[in-house]
Amino acid sequence: MDTPPLILGSTSRYRRELLERLRLPFTVVAPQVDETPAAGEAPAALALRLALAKARAVAALHPQAVVIGSDQVADLDGEPIGKPGTHERAREQLQRMSGREVVFQTAVAVARADTGFARVLLAPVRVRFRTLGDAEIERYLQAERPYDCAGSAKSEALGIALLEAIESDDPTALVGLPLIRTCTLLREAGLDPLAATSPQNLSGARSGPAAAAADRREPQ
Repeated sequence: MDTPPLILGSTSRYRRELLERLRLPFTVVAPQVDETPAAGEAPAALALRLALAKARAVAALHPQAVVIGSDQVADLDGEPIGKPGTHERAREQLQRMSGREVVFQTAVAVARADTGFARVLLAPVRVRFRTLGDAEIERYLQAERPYDCAGSAKSEALGIALLEAIESDDPTALVGLPLIRTCTLLREAGLDPLAATSPQNLSGARSGPAAAAADRREPQ
């Protein structure tokens, strides 16, 4: 049986880099999805809905492919904290999260239109922030500029210095793509990462206009 093509329905470079670890060839397609939260929508529900919507939107355009969609929403006492976008909003987010626990609700979905498969899983990550002074928040933001990250903290880089602890059963979830759950869903969709990869696939292969566009747009 031929291996179905794999598409990452995301323009996030962080998710591309994580998916490359599986050594599967894949392409990148930007999902056209409205990410506006519904009134009163809980952070976990928002992440689940958007991850599945992204996967389904791309799968509808590429029915023979297995499509991955993902979304992450920072959850501060039930309030969604998204990507700051600006320096001022990032500073405000970190001031609010100082000394507190935040749950990063990371959802991953896999959809395949030709078989009707579509499923989404949640990988919550509990993060405890240190008590942060305004000066160190400013130094961090000037150094890292994490304006495209939910909650303004890049744990894979200097943001780790802001934290006291991380609790998760899927180690890459905090960066944006929980690979344990991703592998589970890929197998269920008919694409086994261990069966589909080969020693020659040293990194995920991307090609075409979608991949080029992914290097210019951040992140979905």
